Amino acid sequence: MKGKVIFIDSVHPILEDQLTQAGFHIDRHFKTPLSELVPILPEYIGLIIRSRIPMDAAFFDLAPNLRFIARSGSGLENIDLTAAAERGIVVYSSPEGNKDAVGEHAIAMLLALFNKIIQADAQVRQGQWLREENRGIELTGKTVGIIGYGHMGSSFAKKLSGFDCEVIAYDKYLSSFPTAFARQVSLEELFEKSDIVSIHLPLGEETKYYADRVFFNSFKKPIYFINTSRGQQVNTEDLVTAMQENKVLGACLDVLEFEKKSLEGLDLSTFPVALQYLMTSNRTILSPHVAGWTVESYIKLSSVLGEKILKDFS
Repeated sequence: MKGKVIFIDSVHPILEDQLTQAGFHIDRHFKTPLSELVPILPEYIGLIIRSRIPMDAAFFDLAPNLRFIARSGSGLENIDLTAAAERGIVVYSSPEGNKDAVGEHAIAMLLALFNKIIQADAQVRQGQWLREENRGIELTGKTVGIIGYGHMGSSFAKKLSGFDCEVIAYDKYLSSFPTAFARQVSLEELFEKSDIVSIHLPLGEETKYYADRVFFNSFKKPIYFINTSRGQQVNTEDLVTAMQENKVLGACLDVLEFEKKSLEGLDLSTFPVALQYLMTSNRTILSPHVAGWTVESYIKLSSVLGEKILKDFS
């Protein structure tokens, strides 16, 4: 046996199959509270998670034999990466697994907003046949600005390539990137030229409330705004103000500032007026953090993790 691996969140069983076949012993504790995990954590060299339990230095001290953590998904904000590195713990994620899902979902939300699909569907179901009120606008000819050009941003750009729109991208941490699907620009040029803006950033101290009043006021013309990354990257009150001032003409939000830390549901204790505005506006398209949540990505997220783990621990 190569060692014991604990799954504290459910993922696609293909990952368990890969690790079992490679000689690891697997234990499942999908709903076990942390207090009950504490006595057994020293047994494990590997840990499979989504987002249920935050992992900091204190947690790692409870698992002295831990050698790797595998996060099914892309966001690592629940893991203290510095503390993990100090203890020699390798941290894996699998953004390659759901990048196509995120890109397609962003396209779907944008087209639904532009063509008023949600309200038109509801009206027809009520017997209303309102054609002029549901006249849409076209993506063709628009300039789409992408902020963050990693797996998700570049996937969104690729999906846009058939829509005859100009795609420009800014990434603070990339001096250059492949330009087959987007032209690399400065943030200033993106502010100047964008009709549509989509952010694809990891959540951290630098990007928390990245999209705030200053951000929205920096654009030279009204924009449509997309966020499929993390809810706390957007100051919701500032977004609503920008919408009320017609600086933001519409918003597609798969994530919300008021999600619980586990990403499961909304924190109803912080249910503000700004969120109520978004929930009642016909200029918003909302979904429950499912942009990367497809049948296919469920498999790919786990298979990618398995490949990464076995490459290092085979």
